[in-house]
Amino acid sequence: MNKSIAFRLSLLATLVAVASQASAYELYADDDSHLNANLEAMYGAFHSQENYALSGRLDKGSSSWQEGYIKYGLSFDQGLAGVGTVYGAASLLSSATWGDGDAAGFTDGSERTTKFEDAYLGWKSGDLFPLLGADGIDISFGRQNLMVGDGFLINGDALNLGNGLADGSFNRGGAYYLAARKAFDETAVLRIGGQTGWRSDLMWLKSDNPAQAMTEMYVGTLEHVADAGTVGLTYIDTTDVDEAYASPAQLERDGMHTYSLRAAGNAGVENLFLSGEYAKQDKPHSSTEDAWYMEAGWTFADLPASPNVSYRYSRFSEGFDPLFYGLSRGFGTWFQGEVAGNYAGPFNANSRIQNLSLKITPLENLSIGALAFNFDTIDRNLGNTDGNEFDLYAEWAVTDNVVIMPLIGLYQPDKSAEQGGTQLGSNDSNLYSQLMVFTTF
Repeated sequence: MNKSIAFRLSLLATLVAVASQASAYELYADDDSHLNANLEAMYGAFHSQENYALSGRLDKGSSSWQEGYIKYGLSFDQGLAGVGTVYGAASLLSSATWGDGDAAGFTDGSERTTKFEDAYLGWKSGDLFPLLGADGIDISFGRQNLMVGDGFLINGDALNLGNGLADGSFNRGGAYYLAARKAFDETAVLRIGGQTGWRSDLMWLKSDNPAQAMTEMYVGTLEHVADAGTVGLTYIDTTDVDEAYASPAQLERDGMHTYSLRAAGNAGVENLFLSGEYAKQDKPHSSTEDAWYMEAGWTFADLPASPNVSYRYSRFSEGFDPLFYGLSRGFGTWFQGEVAGNYAGPFNANSRIQNLSLKITPLENLSIGALAFNFDTIDRNLGNTDGNEFDLYAEWAVTDNVVIMPLIGLYQPDKSAEQGGTQLGSNDSNLYSQLMVFTTF
């Protein structure tokens, strides 16, 4: 299979990771200017045989619900006669949840909202600074979606709760699973360096998301990018939260410092994939926490359907704050398990998680994958999220503009909510299903 086609299909199927890079309809273009109309839409139908106690709103039973969003707007770039390029985008996003609401009760099916999503301007330096490479300086500000590394700590402001908590005080318009809204409300970003070699990002990010306690933070990265892989350092200084919305854990963000070392690539070996990150958090009024993972994968490129097999071990200490993690490389990163990662927990804290994945590509436009997870709670006095999950999914690019993704999962918790877990009524196996359709023009 052509590697570039496979790569594009994989990216498209991750949805959230590629939303800001979706294709566009060209309204105007010349040698120095482009004006595009952008449209993307997603719909999902979901059913869970079991409910979970996270919101305190649900009882024992099942939930069936639907989610959808449509994002529409304009983007442009304008050359400045040899002194770089100015660019920007503006978009609206309409989202909704119907039916029962999600299986954790964060939404109740009544959410309907239309708001601005993207609204940013930027400038790229072009060839003004040849030592820094093409576009070696990139400055932007406004409302935009940003990611650090592969999203282990920061991948947009994508937590989309609804009316299921605190009488709707955390409502962001529904589409909880689809994570419709991802842009940070206020940003200022300076990127230094080109696509290879040494580079750095300096960011100021401000959330307007009540579920994230309106967190404000400064982020700095230093990376070296080469064909064999990328090695990077990240520093995050969270400086402020809105106490009216903050949980006890989120109150610790005011003055918290997070440091991480990460690496990803093939180490010069074709068909090999290696990735890992270690993060340490210094909290101002309590303990020092940490989280880390190591992952290795191999693609059997000479076999039919090019099977890819990978294994990942991740560990999150008891009080680790997972910050703004999000979907990046596909199912399982960093929502680990479709049931566990979205409704039952753990949510990247107080847990050791093992993940084995297999993915095959029998057709140029079709991939089929399987994910197995084992969840092992570190401190069961804080709640027991021990269990296992198996997910089977497909990514079918029906056309260049439409992708369909069915998924079925089987989640087996060790404990019910009454026994210290989160599943309401029993620890029976939960047969979970979802069907998503994504389109962009």
